[in-house]
Amino acid sequence: MTDDPYILAQQAAEALRRKLGDVDHHAAIVLGSGWGPAVDKIGETVAEVSITEIPGFPATTVLGHKGVFRSVQAGDRRIVVMAGRVHLYEGHPPAKVVHGVRSMVLAGAKIVVLTNACGGLRPGMKPGEPVLIRDHINFTGVSPLTGPNPDALGPRFVDLTDCYAPRLRQAAQALDPALTEGVYVGFPGPMFETPAEIGMVGRWGGDMVGMSTVLEAIAARHLGAEVLGLALVTNLAAGLPGANFDHEEILEVARATAERMGGLFHDLVRAI
Repeated sequence: MTDDPYILAQQAAEALRRKLGDVDHHAAIVLGSGWGPAVDKIGETVAEVSITEIPGFPATTVLGHKGVFRSVQAGDRRIVVMAGRVHLYEGHPPAKVVHGVRSMVLAGAKIVVLTNACGGLRPGMKPGEPVLIRDHINFTGVSPLTGPNPDALGPRFVDLTDCYAPRLRQAAQALDPALTEGVYVGFPGPMFETPAEIGMVGRWGGDMVGMSTVLEAIAARHLGAEVLGLALVTNLAAGLPGANFDHEEILEVARATAERMGGLFHDLVRAI
């Protein structure tokens, strides 16, 4: 097996298309922790394959991440859903973390929807609240673009000014006017942030903190895909009254909101 992450992603894309019926998928959705119940609301699952059957994918080791690709019919649109991602804190390099997103984009998806469970720190945020990602701060210390960069796949220096596409955010808010926007700050994990770190994030202008998404967004934009990010506040951040860091309870909060968001995705992918 090749060590080149781009060649490996192309091989994975070919296998993914073949195993999901060799059809064009309009968009790709990555489901974060606890988001599994959203799949059935997005549409009817037409085909499913384990990520371990696709070249370059390790098994996911995190509770709340199932580890499958599903081809879902949402109205007249076919969507590929990755239920389960891998993370830096599992010991994977950045290229492995973004392998799923790269594979789905190279398989034909022009839009990537990234979801996650996050800690909220903006005043008024509460568990169970979905927030559109307007921008991010990459505090992981790494980039998926480090290393060789084939010209055919994207520019060496990627403009992230509109990393999270304004037109997609506007489309989501047209369907759900209650959605607010915020800045997501990505940490490497797996430990939750300290109160001092949360204070720093607030001074930087961050609204949510988490351990995923930012590297995937960078990789998707590098390949020319539009990105929509939706962070689900599952707990209040460290040092705030009511902060809770029980992973099981965090997953339960995510599951309770995921079905409603699945319905939003069903309508959204048909509108964009």
